[in-house]
Amino acid sequence: MAPERSIFLIDGQSFYASVEKAARPDLHDKPVAVGDPARKSGIILAACPIAKARGVTTAERVGEALAKCPDLVVIRPRMQTYISISLLITEIYESVTDQVEPYSIDEQFLDITGSISSYGSPEEIARQLQTHVQVSTGVWSRVGIGPTKILAKMATDNFAKKRPDGIFALPFDRLEADLWPLPVHQMFMVGSRMTRHFTRMGLAKIGDIARLELGEFKRRMRREMRKQSDIQAEYYWQTARGIDPSPVVPGIRNKLKSVGHGKALRSHLYRKLEDIEVVLLELVVEVCRRSRRHGYMGRVVAVAAAETDGERSSWFSRQATLPQPSSLTHEIAAAAHKLFVEHWTGLPVGRLSITLTELSDDDVLQLTLFEDRSAAYRMEKATDVIKDRYGSDALMRASSLLRSGVARERAAQIGGHYK
Repeated sequence: MAPERSIFLIDGQSFYASVEKAARPDLHDKPVAVGDPARKSGIILAACPIAKARGVTTAERVGEALAKCPDLVVIRPRMQTYISISLLITEIYESVTDQVEPYSIDEQFLDITGSISSYGSPEEIARQLQTHVQVSTGVWSRVGIGPTKILAKMATDNFAKKRPDGIFALPFDRLEADLWPLPVHQMFMVGSRMTRHFTRMGLAKIGDIARLELGEFKRRMRREMRKQSDIQAEYYWQTARGIDPSPVVPGIRNKLKSVGHGKALRSHLYRKLEDIEVVLLELVVEVCRRSRRHGYMGRVVAVAAAETDGERSSWFSRQATLPQPSSLTHEIAAAAHKLFVEHWTGLPVGRLSITLTELSDDDVLQLTLFEDRSAAYRMEKATDVIKDRYGSDALMRASSLLRSGVARERAAQIGGHYK
C-alpha cells in the first residue's frame, strides 16, 4: 500500500500589501491597501492585517475603504513586481521539493512526501519555508497540510489562516473532529448559491454531507436542483470526505485549447465602426502574438461583443473557419472584421474579445500560390522578438496612436493592472 501523501497549500498573507510593506519599512505599523489611489471608484485588491482590523475589505471601493479608515495608505499595484516575488517564492519551495504547483499568484501546492526523510517532519518543513520566505520577501505564509490537495486547501483557508503560527494539519483521522463541524459554506467551492441549496436540504454542516451515503446524497440533490446533478453531488460528497486523487503537477499541465484576448471598453467612446476597428485590430495583434509565442496556429476565429446604449443591451459571439490554420495578423484580422460587421447591431460596444481555437503546431505551414506566407511569418516573428525585448509598445500600428486605441495603455499593465 502506498504511503499517505503529505501535501502543502501555502498562502501568502495579504500578498500584494505585504510586498508593498516590505518595500516601505516606514509603513510597517500603518494600514496599507493596494488599489488605485487616484480612482475612488476603483477596488481594493489587497489589504494588510492592520487595515483589515479597521474594517477594510478586499474588493470594496477605494472611497469606501478610506471612509472607514481615513489614514489608510493606498498604493497603486505593481503587478510585475508581484509576479517576480511569486516566482522567487516558487524557487524557495523548489529548494525542498520539485513537486511545486502554482495555484494562484499567492498560493502554491507542494508535495513534500519525498522530502520528509531529508528535511524533517511536515511541520518542521513548513516552519523552514515560512522563515525562508519571510526573510527573503517580507511575506508571511500560512501552511495547510493534508494527505490530498483538497484537504491541504481547506486546512489553509479554515484553520492555518486563523492560527498565530500559520500552520495546521488536517489528516483523514481528524476530519470528523475538525472539518465536519464547520458550516457548509466553508467547504471548498461552495458559494452562496450552493449554500442555499444545502440549507434547504437540511445540510447545514460539512459533516451532514460527509455522513450520507453517496446514493442518498445524489437523490437529495436531484430533488433539490431539479436537473441532472449527479456529477456535482459526487464532487461535493468527495470534497466533504477529503477525497481528491489529483496529484501535484509542476509547470503547465495541459496543452492549450484556445488563445484569446478581450477588453472592457467605455461604451460611450465606441459608437462608430472606425473606432471599434482600432481595438479589434489591437486584440487580433495580441492574440496572434500569443499564439506564435506558444507555437500554435488556429483554424477557427471567434469574435464576441457586448453592446449597450444604457437602455438597450445585446451580446453576440460568432465564429468562422479559416481556409488554413493561421496566426498571421492580416489573415485573422480579415476574418474577425467580417464577423463583427456582419453581426454588430450598431449599439455602442462595451466589451470586445477575439479567440483562436482548433489549434495546431505552427511548425508545418500551408503554402499558397498568391502569397509568401513564410515571409509573412518571418516578419511577424521578428516583430515579436523586438516586443519581447523592449516591450509591447516598442512597435505598434499607427492606428493605435488614435484616441480610440488602447494598446499603449495596455502595454503598461498586466492583467488590467499597472506593472
